[in-house]
Amino acid sequence: MNPEILSRVLLQGGTVIDLQARTVRRADVLVAGGRIEKVEGSIEEVGGAEVIDCKGKHIAPGFMDMHCHLREPGREDEETIASGTAAALAGGFTRVCPMPNTDPAIDTEAQVRFETRRAEDANCARVHPVGCCTKGRQGKELAEIGAMVSAGAVAFSDDGSAIADAQVMRRVLEYCKAFDVPVISHCEVKELVEGIANEGRMSTKLGLKSAPDVAESAQAARDILLAEFTGARLHIAHVSAKATVDLIRWAKERGVQVTAETCPHYFTLTEDALAGFDANYKVNPPLRTEADRRAVIAGLADGTIDAIATDHAPHLKGEKEAEFDAAPPGIIGFETAFSLGYEQLVLTKALSLTDYIARLATAPRRILNLPAASTAVGSEAELVVLDLKAEWTYAPDRVLSLSRNSPFIGRTMRGRVAAVLLGDRLFRF
Repeated sequence: MNPEILSRVLLQGGTVIDLQARTVRRADVLVAGGRIEKVEGSIEEVGGAEVIDCKGKHIAPGFMDMHCHLREPGREDEETIASGTAAALAGGFTRVCPMPNTDPAIDTEAQVRFETRRAEDANCARVHPVGCCTKGRQGKELAEIGAMVSAGAVAFSDDGSAIADAQVMRRVLEYCKAFDVPVISHCEVKELVEGIANEGRMSTKLGLKSAPDVAESAQAARDILLAEFTGARLHIAHVSAKATVDLIRWAKERGVQVTAETCPHYFTLTEDALAGFDANYKVNPPLRTEADRRAVIAGLADGTIDAIATDHAPHLKGEKEAEFDAAPPGIIGFETAFSLGYEQLVLTKALSLTDYIARLATAPRRILNLPAASTAVGSEAELVVLDLKAEWTYAPDRVLSLSRNSPFIGRTMRGRVAAVLLGDRLFRF
């Protein structure tokens, strides 16, 4: 992806979303030298500035995806840091956090530095690595947490695998507390899981091996109690079940330092999507019931669930075309996330536009101790231009990810990212 390098940019005629002031107002934005120089009701054209017509569009802080998979190192045939960060930008994500379940796993300082160097070479979305909690994600011996923090890791997780040993999880929480970084928990009691379809009506009807929602919520309950005991910061990944939402709400009421995320597929789809045995609907945790979907939306609406992440998980076509039980779980999600949330949350009035953008932009940075994205004067330009009136079709030939495993390919959606301004680099879509 080749951006335009511009010393001055005037975003003219747009509606600016200021998440810090909680305002939405018509204004022009002048960016000079990669920083926001002016935000005013009307700015006359500035000599040497590239003028971007934003009439009818919104200007917001860049989004941050705190949970994705870029597959490098190990599976560069599915995705690379370069291709993944390009796809992220197309979805409005100016920063991403790749999970450490690569091959080899990201469990040393050197591997964290490898990811950040590759991201610098790619020069697309910025990368903030998540390091492993345990060596090789084996759930036994703590990884080099302190050294990885020094190298730039912003959180720790054995994502893809739960830490089964409660004593190990306790030590991970205590060690991460010393560095004031969150532990991101993949909540799954493996002994309860036989397959990756929600245990219930559809799995029985289709004869699929299943995973009950209690496999997620039981692990979440244990980790919440350990977080309360240790005083550490816990983040629950990819929340899919009503019981898990209820537990997080209860924990927050008790003052536990717990935060949570969900993904667009959990507030957009249900287990009914599995009826055609299409493995592009196979995700982990699995798609659940309509009651769970509504509970996830309610959790977003009342702040129980803090953030929206994609869990972008690329897989090759041949892998996904295997028998359903044998196909790997996961879907790509960068390029459809904003539109799905806009349709399912904003247009249905579950969230205001400002609150929705905050779930994508503000909450992830807060959870990960990163500076807030801003549209205020003096801030670095990290902006997305949103066309909320656009209707567009997610066609295979427009996918920037190396993989195409999305159940939303061919779907026409409302609202899209029209451009991203990151420092002095302008990306148009």
